[in-house]
Amino acid sequence: MPANELTRGAMTDLKVVDLSRVLAGPLCTQMLADHGADVVKIEPPAGDETRGLGPPFDAAGQAAYFGAVNRGKRGMALDLSRTEGRAVLEVLLKDADVLVENFLPGTMERWGLGYEAELAARFPRLIYCAISGFGADGPFGGLPGYDAVLQAMCGLMSINGTQDSGATRVGVPIVDYLTGYNALTGVLLALAARERTGVGQRVEVTLFDTALGLLVPHAANWLCSDVVPGRLGSAHPNIAPYDKFAAADGEIFLGILNDGQFRRFCQKVERSDLLDDPRFRTNADRLKHVGSLRAELERTLAGFKSDDLCRELMRSGVPAGPVNNVAQAFAQPHVAHRDMLLENEGHRAPGIPVKLAQTPGAAGRRPPRFGEHANEILTEAGFDQAAIDGLIETGIVSANDKKSS
Repeated sequence: MPANELTRGAMTDLKVVDLSRVLAGPLCTQMLADHGADVVKIEPPAGDETRGLGPPFDAAGQAAYFGAVNRGKRGMALDLSRTEGRAVLEVLLKDADVLVENFLPGTMERWGLGYEAELAARFPRLIYCAISGFGADGPFGGLPGYDAVLQAMCGLMSINGTQDSGATRVGVPIVDYLTGYNALTGVLLALAARERTGVGQRVEVTLFDTALGLLVPHAANWLCSDVVPGRLGSAHPNIAPYDKFAAADGEIFLGILNDGQFRRFCQKVERSDLLDDPRFRTNADRLKHVGSLRAELERTLAGFKSDDLCRELMRSGVPAGPVNNVAQAFAQPHVAHRDMLLENEGHRAPGIPVKLAQTPGAAGRRPPRFGEHANEILTEAGFDQAAIDGLIETGIVSANDKKSS
């Protein structure tokens, strides 16, 4: 294989039409772009909502939130509510491999662009990825879905927080985020199947399914025991000590999974006496007496500095880390070693978390300004300049930067 082929992204030569907004869909397509796909992001005339979800805003006036999930893409805006706009989309789909959308279920069908009724026959190799809150049918079918609402409905909030705080939203949009990964997985599975069959297919992911799937091990515990899980703060329902503790100068998290790690921990903090205590001999014992264990550890750890202790514990094979804020997290030297902070054309962002040895991919161009690449995209699709100008003049295509200022 030529050397230049080894350095190209794994998704090079894949064309993706991205009709999605906000987080799950854009994250899916950004990951495809990171690994070489040509992603054309098509926004509605009002723009992707996340362009305005600030402050903070970047130098071009668009929200940092938008930039988090839209790098590496080319952008244009198209009014799909109008027949002429849908005709433009159909031209763009002629050589597309993947379409990703997260409209309310039924929207594409109302526009005459439903997969089963229209697109499958016209574009047989197309992989159509539909992302929604609940799917199209069933008791919740067709309803809108938002991350925090799904966290509430599917039990995630009920196990997050403390007894004093009450049910609490996870601090990142975890349902949206994992839905984006599930969408990526579905697209890649469909691409693999197409290699064998030559035919595309519809991929469906929902926030509802994703949120329920996140309940590990809480759903399994409930299904086995009929005991409804409660809030444990940072603790674990099946493991102890697995929680955060105060050290002399800050908080640390101990992730002690087995008896061997607990033994090494006790030796490192000079509490070998705990190993002889019948309350703490096994994980099951420690869980049964977790309150007493916490009291012993808090008294001991108050005499240690957090960074020094965590470093020594990790070197001994005991999982432990300081509880960092976001700035401290990115200041860790391992961030640079792992290429997890990138800068391109003034856009700073976390790096690519999936590393491929032969086709590593790379973070592409900065996130597109609103309507930035309309002329380029339409010219490649075969439209002449007069036709492009006509689409812009009639408002079918928006080709200005008004959403970024």
